[in-house]
Amino acid sequence: MSREMCYRCFWPQSLCWCPSITAMPSRTRFVFLMHPKEFKQEKAGTGRLTHLCLARSEIHMGVEFDAHESVQALIQDPRNLAMLVYPSAGARNLSRGDLQPADLGDRQLVVFLLDATWALAKKMLRLSPSLQRLPRLMFTPSAPSRYVIKQQPVEGCLSTLEATHELLLALERSGLDEYPLPEQLLGLFARMQDYQLRCARDPAREGYRRRAYSAPADRLRPQGSTGARRTRLFNLGEKPPAASASDDANPA
Repeated sequence: MSREMCYRCFWPQSLCWCPSITAMPSRTRFVFLMHPKEFKQEKAGTGRLTHLCLARSEIHMGVEFDAHESVQALIQDPRNLAMLVYPSAGARNLSRGDLQPADLGDRQLVVFLLDATWALAKKMLRLSPSLQRLPRLMFTPSAPSRYVIKQQPVEGCLSTLEATHELLLALERSGLDEYPLPEQLLGLFARMQDYQLRCARDPAREGYRRRAYSAPADRLRPQGSTGARRTRLFNLGEKPPAASASDDANPA
């Protein structure tokens, strides 16, 4: 018999996160563009949990977004400054103060984050010229990924939740927003992983691991053609996206 689910956080009712989540206000509008595979198949995805933590956020599922009415309305509204969180040459680095309140004028800052694996995020961007044309925003992560149960392919990659946390910190330092509950996102991330680690240690559960997960800092990064192919996905002369994240080994 299948377990009864919470259709807000997409966890079983017995493990529902919703009562412990406070939807934080923000000046910035966060738009998570989620690949269908992330939406339907990724049980440990943090995109939904991140969305629930932000009062001014929304999720749109798809592979290409040029014909997506809601996304295009946000991009084309002259009252918005729409930006894609995606490192590249010419991207404004919030950690260096490249975007200031004066740059917004009277406009609303709307940030788009790709929530997908490396290859799928690249495909989403390739199929959506309107996203390609957006000015880009990036940040320098203050810490490496805390993901224990999944390995990030390249240094600088973060889960969607971690990337949003870092983005909020950078926005606050730039005077563009406030981050009232900086402990909430990472606390939720830690609790989620603690539960999954307990399950992995239980021989009676499916997915039991005979060997414990190693610490993220102790893991070897992908080498050879696979690692090079992942790095080339974005053709950047720098670290890959620290915030176009799906949570799992993604371009965050």
